[in-house]
Amino acid sequence: MEGDWRRVDLHLHTLASADWLDPGVSWVQWLQKAEARGLDIVAITDHNTVEGVAGLRAEIERLAWLEANDRLRPQERRDLDEFRRLGERVLVLPGFEFTATLGFHVLAIFSPDTSLRLLELLLLRLNVPVDKLGAGMTEVGATTDVLTAYRLIDEAGGLVIAAHANSSHGVAMRGFNFGGQTKIAYTQDPHLHALEVTDLEESGRRSTARFFDGSKPEYPRRMHCIQGSDAHRLTRDPKDKNRQGIGDRVTEIRMPEVSFEALRAALTGNDFTATRPYRPTAAPFDYVQVAREQGNTIVQAFHETMPQPGRLGRLLADVVAFANTRGGTIYVGASAAKKGPPRGVDNPTEAIALLRREVEQSITPRLSVHFDAQSSQGSSVVRVSVPSGAEQPYALNQTRIFIRQEGETAEAARDEIVRLVRTVRGSTQPAAPTAPAPAVEAQP
Repeated sequence: MEGDWRRVDLHLHTLASADWLDPGVSWVQWLQKAEARGLDIVAITDHNTVEGVAGLRAEIERLAWLEANDRLRPQERRDLDEFRRLGERVLVLPGFEFTATLGFHVLAIFSPDTSLRLLELLLLRLNVPVDKLGAGMTEVGATTDVLTAYRLIDEAGGLVIAAHANSSHGVAMRGFNFGGQTKIAYTQDPHLHALEVTDLEESGRRSTARFFDGSKPEYPRRMHCIQGSDAHRLTRDPKDKNRQGIGDRVTEIRMPEVSFEALRAALTGNDFTATRPYRPTAAPFDYVQVAREQGNTIVQAFHETMPQPGRLGRLLADVVAFANTRGGTIYVGASAAKKGPPRGVDNPTEAIALLRREVEQSITPRLSVHFDAQSSQGSSVVRVSVPSGAEQPYALNQTRIFIRQEGETAEAARDEIVRLVRTVRGSTQPAAPTAPAPAVEAQP
C-alpha cells in the first residue's frame, strides 16, 4: 500500500474506564495530549463501555447548541474552537475494550460515523449486562467467548484486534504450556485482524511478531502485529514504566489518507511492510537487520547482490514460491549473515523497475507484488513483498511451478501442484474449530 507513514495509538482509555488514573482531566486536555504526541489516529477503548465516546460527543454537541443559540461563555467559546481545531488534526475513532469469557481482552474499533446505539447494541449482543454498560469495569460477569466476539465485531463493521496478546489477558496465552488448539483458534481466526503486542521493538527468536510471521506450520496465517499505549493516564507514571501515557507506545502505518477505511485496509491486507513501531528519537527501525537475524525461512529469502538482466531466474523462482505458499519477503542486496553491513544495491530505483517489469512479464497469472527500498547500515536494500496468491498455482514462464519448503525454494512435484489447485477450489479448506481442545505446543 502506497502512502505516508501515519502515527496511530489504538488503545486509549478515558475517564469512562473505572481504572482511569487521572481524575479531573478534561476532553480538551485529552485531545491536546494526543496532538502533542504527534498522533494522526487515536481510538477510545474504554472497558466494556462507550461512555467515553458518548461523553466526548455530548460535550461537543452541547457547545455547538450553545453557539447556535448565542449562549456561549468565553471559556466555552475557546473550548469549542479548540475542539474544532483538534478535530482537523487528530482522527478519533469510537470503540471499546471487551472482556470475553475467561478474561481475554479484545479491542473493537469503528468508523467515526458509527452511532452510539449500534455500539451499545453490540455490547448487549456480547452479553455485557445492561446494568454494567456504563460502569467501565474490566470484569462484567459471564460474557461471550472470544471467537464469537471476533465474528460479531467484524460483522458489525469493526476492526478486531486482540489486546496485549502476549501479555496478561492476552489470547496468545504466553507462558501457558496447555491450550494449544485454543491458542491457534484465538490467534488465527479469520475475523481477527491484528494482534496488539508489547514487544514489537524486539527482534529476538521469541518475539511475538516473529512467532506469528507465518513460518510455523500450526500458525500458517501471518498476523499483523501493532503496539498501543493501553493508556490509563495522560502521561507515563514516573514510578512505574508499565503505566503508559497517551502516545507512549505508537505504531506507524503507511496509508494513503487518514481515515478508518485506510486503517482497516492496511490491517486486513497482505502488505506486512506497512506497519512498524514508531521511534521518536532513536534510529529508524531496521527491517533488514531484523530479517537477517532470522535468516532464510518459509516466509523470507535473501539475495546478496542484484542479479544482472537475464539472470533473474532464481529470484523470480522465489517470488513464485512465496505466491504459491504463504507469501513472504525477499531482500535483494543483503545476505542472511547476521554480522556486517549488507552489500546493498547501487541503484535501487533502477533495480525495482527491472524487477517489476520481469515479474509482470514472466509470472502467470498476474500477481500484485510490492517493491520498496530500505536503508540498512548505510546500504540500500530492495525489499520485495509477495502475497500468498489468490489464484494458485503461479508459474514462471508458464511452465515452472515453485513452492517454499522451510528456508528453500523448490520446484513443485505433481502431488504438490494438485494440492495447490484443490486448496484454491476450497476442497481442502480446514473447518473452523468448534470445540478447542487442550494441547501442548511451542510458545511465542
